[in-house]
Amino acid sequence: MKKLLSILALGAALVSPAFAEHIEWEGRKFETVNVKAAVVSLRGEQVLRVERDLKALPFDTTRLEETVDDRHFLKLSQFDFSDVVFEVKMLARTIPNSPYASPQGFIGAYFRVKADNSAFESIYLRPNAGRSNNQAVRNHTVQYFAYPGYKFATLRAEAGDLYETYADIGMDEWITMRIHVAGEKAELFLNDAKYASFIVNKMKGTSKSGTIGLYVDIGTEGFFKDFRIISATPRGAGGA
Repeated sequence: MKKLLSILALGAALVSPAFAEHIEWEGRKFETVNVKAAVVSLRGEQVLRVERDLKALPFDTTRLEETVDDRHFLKLSQFDFSDVVFEVKMLARTIPNSPYASPQGFIGAYFRVKADNSAFESIYLRPNAGRSNNQAVRNHTVQYFAYPGYKFATLRAEAGDLYETYADIGMDEWITMRIHVAGEKAELFLNDAKYASFIVNKMKGTSKSGTIGLYVDIGTEGFFKDFRIISATPRGAGGA
């Protein structure tokens, strides 16, 4: 079975996609973890659409940090690495009637995801912040966090803006995200840039190996294509 789900739509329109616990996409198998996922047609291409499942993992505006940056992602199956270089193109749109008043198009990737999803690292984007007229908002366009102990608010309180930065990206446009993970360090390259757009010199997480996840958060419908693993060091083969 080449695809467990295949949903056609005209242009950007989506027609009530059916969701499943597993999906095959671009020759790889993925598992949904508190998200809905489907293969859809967008601008004439078959791409992957991912949205957080608020029934499976509710969001609470009064408990913001506790109910975001959590276990809601599409998980690559049968992959376990310590160090890795991977790339994916992503596009974010906001969902009408979002339970969060200021959706930012939260979209990105998890890595070193443990088999039981109890720990992982992440770099994600807020494309809606990238071209804000407010520089303070722009400075939060890129975000690192480590689950479970170091979500965005905890890191801001402990280290200011060290784990965030600005990037010239926007909503409803394809963004190429390439992440290099080696030892305690992670680097983000955006849109085929020669030099890193963001560097985490010492990651905070406890997981030393694991798989990759495609992440979206509250108020966002995320689209992904052209996922590829450029290089990887299997667990126990000399990596972190």
